[in-house]
Amino acid sequence: MRQDRGTKLRAAAGALALAVALLAVAGAAPAAAQGIKVAVIDVQRLVTDSVAGKEALARLKKLQDDKIAEGKTKQEEIEQLRKRLNDGRLSLADDKIAELEKQVEDRITAFRRFQEDAERELNKSRDSAFADIEKRISPIIEQAGRDGGYTLIFNKFQSGLVFAAEGADITDQIIQRFDAVAGQAQGQ
Repeated sequence: MRQDRGTKLRAAAGALALAVALLAVAGAAPAAAQGIKVAVIDVQRLVTDSVAGKEALARLKKLQDDKIAEGKTKQEEIEQLRKRLNDGRLSLADDKIAELEKQVEDRITAFRRFQEDAERELNKSRDSAFADIEKRISPIIEQAGRDGGYTLIFNKFQSGLVFAAEGADITDQIIQRFDAVAGQAQGQ
């Protein structure tokens, strides 16, 4: 996934919060530091493996496929106009040729706008879907942290962490809890 400015800012804020937490722990008695329990989660897996994440990815894929199909239709229209223009260069009057050239230019401009609008819409939909998942999963992660007695839970790949033992990864547990909550919400 491409990191946008907001993601970079959240990662920097997370790193700062971690530094402050570690300084606070370092300032405490050494015996308290031994009681630290740390876990990691793979946020990408939360999206790709959870029910809500799969649904969001499917909606985004459908939107993307629809935009691609619409774009192909627009490209075909441009190609048909170009063919008419090229075929008619010898037989059409100059004003008809100019009119077709203008139509081709207008369609190309409209196609470029369409591409830009489609990209913006896809990005907005992706950001919205992921923000919704983040909003829904944050309390679940916090509850798992409390239930498991964790002092810190890191985002495995965006926290600056360079190593984490597999036993520290609680992603599967979070996905199970998230899916259970999502299933209960659908059942109501």
